Amino acid sequence: GVAAAATATVEVRLSRRRWAVVLLFSSYSLCNAFQWIQYGSINNIFVYFYEVNAFAIDWLSISYMLTYIPLLFPVAWLLDKRGLRLIALIGSALNALGAWVKLGSLKPHLFPITVLGQVICSLAQVFILGMPSRIASVWFGSHEVSTACSIAVFGNQLGIAVGFLVPPVLVPNVKDVEKLAYHISIMFFMTAGVATALFILVVIVFKEKPLHPPSRAQALIQSRPPEEYSYRRSILHLLRNTNFLLLMVTYGLNTGCFYALSTLLSRMVIHHYPGEEVNAGRIGLTIVLSGMVGALISGIWLDRTKTYKQTTLAVYVMSLAGMIVYTFTLSLGHLWVVFVTAGMLGFFMTGYLPLGFEFAVELTYPESEGTSSGLLNVSAQIFGIAFTISQGQIMDRFGTKAGNLFLCAFLFLGTMMTVFIKADLRRQQANLDNQQT
Repeated sequence: GVAAAATATVEVRLSRRRWAVVLLFSSYSLCNAFQWIQYGSINNIFVYFYEVNAFAIDWLSISYMLTYIPLLFPVAWLLDKRGLRLIALIGSALNALGAWVKLGSLKPHLFPITVLGQVICSLAQVFILGMPSRIASVWFGSHEVSTACSIAVFGNQLGIAVGFLVPPVLVPNVKDVEKLAYHISIMFFMTAGVATALFILVVIVFKEKPLHPPSRAQALIQSRPPEEYSYRRSILHLLRNTNFLLLMVTYGLNTGCFYALSTLLSRMVIHHYPGEEVNAGRIGLTIVLSGMVGALISGIWLDRTKTYKQTTLAVYVMSLAGMIVYTFTLSLGHLWVVFVTAGMLGFFMTGYLPLGFEFAVELTYPESEGTSSGLLNVSAQIFGIAFTISQGQIMDRFGTKAGNLFLCAFLFLGTMMTVFIKADLRRQQANLDNQQT
């Protein structure tokens, strides 16, 4: 019709700014993920400094998952109504503000201030998690969308990696509280400096959208009259889709296990290998880096084969196998074994993340990707909270092996449920129908 005729005359051109936009987003996403795990990766040191129990420090990590659940939909609505730039500004501003608030918590009795800083950072995360697929489709051509999306997601993974690696190096386990406060202040100052610089860059560099649409699909979306897109209707559609519901639960189980494992890793390793804080950080780093490789490989594999269900099931089975091996080798007394098993775990558990998102888009086409990935994220956060709290309590009462077996049981349940998902690939079908006409 008229819209199609109008888009035919619109020039489709790629903007040079697009890489700056995605790298900048990736960087402040990195900084925010670093702030998520910076307490957990040296759990025992913060327990000593603030004179609180390990559970209180776990809560600093759980707060990120908790804030996401009620705020996801208002923020998604805001992204649709007000666009990318506003969301980027709020996200990077909150991220910097939280980092500065933490600087006010450098005395043992100021634990509540550190909690406040972490809650502000957790608000920033709500403005970050839903952005990658949107940035990719607004700024990038159809042949580079997946690459752009994975660069945007990588920032977050890399931030977790840096969060495992850097804190144990910057904050050594010293008993003198004054010295400890000095070391912690260095870490907090560096974070606040980086976060502020990134906010200023966002103000300068981040534009709403490029001058010309980067793809025909985007040109079409931009030429449409802004109709009322009903979130409620979209969510109800998804919640009536049995295959999607199964995927939502299995995704939550797998990713929730990964969250619990990341949060409690340092506690587990130091319990079996006392004094090895720096190596505990390196094991966390191994999990994340091998996971990034896993995610990349599974993304490429999906683009090539389109075997969504088979790949998802295979990766799930391997996550379960990795978890079982990790559980029974953690206490053997050989750190190198823990490095190997943790690396295998990371490879498959993080490799599962893009699979879940892509499979969801296939099952729920033509609903918005933002809504389906939002619901997957909510499921992951809910299970993440439940698993982190339960595993922490089980570890305190019955030891780390019992805590890990608890996760194995749920990964087994998730594997069984994945078997029942029908591969109803609607997006594939739509593409095929298009080609035939």
